[in-house]
Amino acid sequence: MNVLVLDDAQINVTLLCHLLQKLDDCRSISFTEPAKALSWCAVQVPDLVLVDYMMPEMDGVAFISHFRQLPGCADIPVLMITANSGLELRYQALDVGATDFLIKPIDRIEFLARTKNMLALRRSQRFLEDRASWLNVEVQKATAEIRARERETILRLSRAADSRDPETGAHIIRMANYSKIIAANLGLSTDDQQLILEAAPMHDIGKVGIPDSILLKPGKLTPEEFTIMKRHSRLGYEILAGSSSEMLNAGAVIALAHHEKFDGSGYPQGLVGDAIPLFARIVAVSDVFDALTSERPYKAAWETERALQFLREGSGQHFDPACVNAFMAGLSEILAIKNQYQEDLSQQKEFGAEWGIQT
Repeated sequence: MNVLVLDDAQINVTLLCHLLQKLDDCRSISFTEPAKALSWCAVQVPDLVLVDYMMPEMDGVAFISHFRQLPGCADIPVLMITANSGLELRYQALDVGATDFLIKPIDRIEFLARTKNMLALRRSQRFLEDRASWLNVEVQKATAEIRARERETILRLSRAADSRDPETGAHIIRMANYSKIIAANLGLSTDDQQLILEAAPMHDIGKVGIPDSILLKPGKLTPEEFTIMKRHSRLGYEILAGSSSEMLNAGAVIALAHHEKFDGSGYPQGLVGDAIPLFARIVAVSDVFDALTSERPYKAAWETERALQFLREGSGQHFDPACVNAFMAGLSEILAIKNQYQEDLSQQKEFGAEWGIQT
């Protein structure tokens, strides 16, 4: 236990340090200048402070006031030593954070007793701090494990939806990472970037409720068939909404609104501009770009420049201009992901590596 001793008189410092030697597991650090003592405390937090009241540069009350403002020093026991037994001084010292008092001349037995009590208090504080830190680490570990299982479950469900769709498993990985890049370039927080990376793969999960005759039709859908196809956005929302999981709720919002268009001509609600949730506006750009540049049974893959031109022409109509600009700003990263993950990932046995792409 580190005990800081502060007194402008060296003889008093020597006396106190000598008395502290009688206590087990106790080391004294002494100063005669308050400024130097504060500098030391700014780097290392003591377990107990013994401070004289009458000092020329800074009295004990002022020292305690400054000490309490240092990081980690708000609850450290402070024992003020003074020849002044007046109540007014005690009130001032208590007001700024003194824990206890000793009146000069110091009685050896009283000094050791009060010091032991203060150190016992500090040991209890340290035990609780260590316990709290340990619990925090354990909670973080448990939360991380739960979140990892949640991510794997969501990815498998998303892949299950994709298995009925003529899109490859790589599609959901690419478009999720495109979405994360857009979010980063829009200035979203790191947490939101991670959230959209994890939630974006659920955008088409509602396709599990669309008949194969429509979902897998090689040609153009009739108006009646397209009406049925459009139901997948609401189906996805109904599957995911109402969960206690932030990730699932974000997925629900994306599933419902990623086919909305900035000019209000999208579905299912015909939302306009900023009324469309931001995550859905982001996913709309990344999903369309990847769909256009990917080969499907009913179409050949578009050249990259043609797809980029489609995004530019659709800016302000189909797409949020800010999201298109953010996409273009991250184009080099997006093309790197596009080129790297072209294979069908459905044969892979491990899902963790997929989810970690560009995180």
